[in-house]
This record gives sequence, structure tokens and C-alpha cells, in this order.
Amino acid sequence: MSRDGAPPPPDVPDDDDRTLWQPPPHRPNDGLLQPDPDATMEMPALEALEDASASYDPADEAVEPPAMVPKAAKSSGAASMLVAAGILLSRIAGLVRARVFAQYFGTSLYADVFAAGLRMPNLLQNLLGEGTLSASFIPVYSELLHQGREKEAGRVAGAIFSLLLAAAAALSLVGVFFAPFLVTIFFPGLEGERQELTVTVTRIIFPMAGILVLSAWSLGILNSHRSFFLPYFAPVLWNAAMIGTLLIFGSGMALDKLVIALAWGALAGGVLQFLVQLPKVLRLNRELRVTWAPKLEGVREAVRNAGPAVMGRGVVQISGYLDYFLASLLAVGALATLQYAQLLYILPVSLFGMAVAAAELPELARQRAEGAEVLRKRASGALERIAFYIVPSFVAMTVLGDVVVATLFQSGGFRRADTIVVWLTLVGFSIGLLATTASRLLSSTFFALRDTKTPARYAIVRVVLSVVLSVALMLQFEAVNFEKLGFQIPGGMWSDVTIGGKPLGTVGLALGGGIAAWVEWWLLKRSLRGTIGPVGAGTGPLLRMFIAAGAGAGAAYGLRFVVPPDALPPIFRGAIILGGFGVVYFGVAAALGLEQSTAIFRRIKGMLGRR
Repeated sequence: MSRDGAPPPPDVPDDDDRTLWQPPPHRPNDGLLQPDPDATMEMPALEALEDASASYDPADEAVEPPAMVPKAAKSSGAASMLVAAGILLSRIAGLVRARVFAQYFGTSLYADVFAAGLRMPNLLQNLLGEGTLSASFIPVYSELLHQGREKEAGRVAGAIFSLLLAAAAALSLVGVFFAPFLVTIFFPGLEGERQELTVTVTRIIFPMAGILVLSAWSLGILNSHRSFFLPYFAPVLWNAAMIGTLLIFGSGMALDKLVIALAWGALAGGVLQFLVQLPKVLRLNRELRVTWAPKLEGVREAVRNAGPAVMGRGVVQISGYLDYFLASLLAVGALATLQYAQLLYILPVSLFGMAVAAAELPELARQRAEGAEVLRKRASGALERIAFYIVPSFVAMTVLGDVVVATLFQSGGFRRADTIVVWLTLVGFSIGLLATTASRLLSSTFFALRDTKTPARYAIVRVVLSVVLSVALMLQFEAVNFEKLGFQIPGGMWSDVTIGGKPLGTVGLALGGGIAAWVEWWLLKRSLRGTIGPVGAGTGPLLRMFIAAGAGAGAAYGLRFVVPPDALPPIFRGAIILGGFGVVYFGVAAALGLEQSTAIFRRIKGMLGRR
């Protein structure tokens, strides 16, 4: 797709990668890179991430006698499994929603509109939502429950709800009334129809963010009561509402009207996500009373802890908005490309990093008084569980990312060139995948220690570094146009490289964030070492994980030739290739003695034996 949104010429085969890669032309006379849309050449072959005690895996429960598994580890492993199950279902629903969305919108200007409109209300949701509550409210509430002070816990929860409701309502109204101003500030590159539609979509979606903040409050209550599945399953309803909207109205509605209908579907889904959790919240704590009591001691402590957490989340949001701010200045489709890549990148972060961190936080908070060694072992075991799944995710996204993207999105308006650009952007994000997921667990450990300032301080460092690197690297891949101001910042050494006419500015944006993630991880790990001792997954286990992932990638690479692109539709071809990768990874991991994999096979064997 060209900068003005026009589709590629009809005589270009969409599935031939050689026609998509457009490197800079060679100019032997002056040695400079000059734009030359007629120059093409054959595309290079696209085919061509610290020691601790053994961690517990939930699969062990199927084969080990209860006395052999520590109770705390059992509860943590089972909780992680429930969180992962809920997140898995919600993420599957999210991928289905994204696939249906791609079918109708591809990387068109309407896809950009929805990406921008959905992004802005996320500021409210992320500032006051799960991350802030995990740092401030859950540790206080969990400790009150652990001490048997349920009535006081109910009062604290009700007062926090009142504060969140007031803040969410006020900020939602600001978003609705000042949407035109917000769109102009945050997305200055949007003009004409893109700008007008984004304002409309933003006004509809902004109240949804306030409702999802209340949903995050429900999640905090349920997690503290060790009810993990429902709050992470609830987003399935949010995705289902949008999927239903597209399927019902998609075939008979123009795209400009459909994107507005989709915004209303997102709002309805947010209401459903909150309401489905509320009955269980009220059952688990019958002492809960919604009152205005900001001076209550537990509330005051949560608010004190929330300040640094909000600051940390705020600077992260600034970084995220800068990505979208800059993407709005790039070619049509850049905003949508960024959103597709982030959706895939966030999948393992939430499914594995968030699942383990969320399950560990209440337990770490309860055991804070038991000493540094207990916390160190729990954190190290959790990091190893995270790494077991994140290492193959990283390898799959970098080596087989085009297969992943094509399997999920390539159909209808989403073409082969879109697949390659999204994959390369995904590689940039994935550079920091292992660091990002580990940092979630390290931050949760600080939260359990009642320290929200240290993670916030390092989040600021990460964001500042990410901004600097993202801007510098993006400009190497694509020029930035400030059309409203009448000037352009020229691109750097790779700015003439395109894929099917699509420039690669989003790749530079993603690379900057991926590199900065490792700096945050190192700072958190160093600081935590001074508090509770060295924490890590262990060099030996990590090496074996990478060996197993490499074997899986090799097998999957071979399957790419056995099942060529024209043999099957992308979704079926991808299932075969990625399925082969997974089977070989788990098999080799078990052969190398990785406990997580052997526990899974023992559980499967136990299930088959019972039959």
C-alpha cells in the first residue's frame, strides 16, 4: 500500500516475497541512497534471550503426592495455571477479534482510526487500572485478609472503589468533551476523514476506559481471595462484543460507519467485562461497603503507594503515546501496523509474565514477614517458569514471525506486504520480550515489599531511553512529515528500503523499546539483589531452553519447505509449522531435563493412564 493508501498494482502477485522487498538502489557515482520506486532486487531469504532452586509446575499435582509439594508452591503454581488459562482464552478471543478486524479493515485509514481511538482512552485505563492497583491496593487488601481483618478489608475496598469511580468519571468526561483537542495533540499527522472519524470514535470509547478501571478493581479483589480465572477470562466478553458487532454489521455497512459501530461494541463489551465479575466480588467479601473514606488508614497507605505507581505508569504511557504520535506522521497504515505487532508481542507478556506475576503478588505480600530468603526463592522459581515459555516465544516471533502473522491476519484486506512489515516490527519489540516479562515479576516483588518508588524510578529511565532510541532508529528507516507545519525530517540510511512500497519506520520504533527493556531489567535486578539477594532463572536452565527452542525452530524451518505457501491457506499452514515447533521444543526440553517440560509429560501420561 502506498503512502496515500492506494493498493498495490494488480499485476503484482501478493504471495511472492521477492516482489515485496524493495532495497535502496545502488548509486556507484555518488554513494548516496536516493529514492527510486522502480528499483527492485531479489529479497534475501527471510527464513535465514542466574541460578535458583527448582520451581514448581502445576502439572506436578497430577502425579506427585501432596506431601512432596510445598503448600505455598502448590497454591502459586495452581494460581498461575488459572491466570494463564483465563488469559489464554481472553487472548484467543482477542486474536479472533483482530483477525476479523483485519479481514474488514486491513491496514487502511479506518484501521488507523480505530487504533488511534482505542489508544487514547488507554491512558485512563492504564493510569488507574491493574498496574496501579497491583502496586498499591492488592498488597494492602491481601495483608488485611491474611490477618483476619475482613471487615476492615471490605471498608478499604469500598473506599478505593469510590475514589476510582470519581476519578474515572471525571477523566472520562474530559475525554468526551475535549476529544478534538486530544486528537490534535496526540496524533498531529491525522487529517481530513482520519481526524474526524478518530474524534468520533474517541468520544464513544473514552467512557469504556473508566468502566475497565472498575473492572481492574474487581480483578484486585478476586485475586486477593485467590479467585484467579474469572477476572482474566472476563475480557473474552469485551472481545466477543466487538466480534459480534463486526459479524452482524460488517457485510452491509460502509467502513466509515462500521468503525463507529465497532466503537459502540467496544463500549458495550467494557460494561459486560465489569458486570460479569461483580456478583462474585460481592459474594467473596460481604463486608464490602462503598463509602467515601479517603482518610481510612488502609486507603491512605494504598493512595501513598499509588502515587509512585501512577507516575511510573504515566511515563510508560507517555512512551506509548509517543510511538503512536510518531506513527501518525508516517505512511498510512503505520498506526495499524504498530497495533497488530503489539497485539502479538503482548500475548506472551500477558499469558506468561502477567500470569505468574499476578499469581505471585498476593503470596509474596503475605510472606513478606518471613524473610528475604523466602522471597528470593519464590521470585527465582517464578522467573524460571516465565522463561520456560518466553524463550520459545521469542525464538518463534523472530524466526517464524511471518508465519505467525500470516496465520492470524493474512486474509481479505490484509496482504502479504502487510504480513512482512508487521513481522519486522514484531521482531523489534521481541528483542526485549524476555526482559519485559522478567521485569513484571521483579516489579511485583518490589510491590510486595511495599516499595513502589523503585520500579517507578526505573520505568522513567526505560521510557526516556526508549524515546531517544525509538526516534533515532525510526528516522533511519523512514522520513517524518510534519505536513501541518510544512516541513519534513529526512530519513536515514535505510529510509529507501520498503516492502511492497511500505516503508519501515515502525521497525525503528519497536527496536528502541526492545533495547530499553533490557536496561530496566538490569536496574531492577541489581536493586533487588541488594534487598533480598540474587534473583534469576539460572544460566543452566536458560541455556537448555534456548537449545530446545533452536531445535524447534530448525524443525519448523524444515516444515516450511515441506508445506510451501501455495499448498494450504496461511492459517492451516501456520498451524502445521508452529505445531511442529511446539512439539519439538517440549520434547527436547524434556530430554534436557527441564522440569517444566517433564512435568507436563508426566501429567499427560497420568491422564492417559487413568483412561
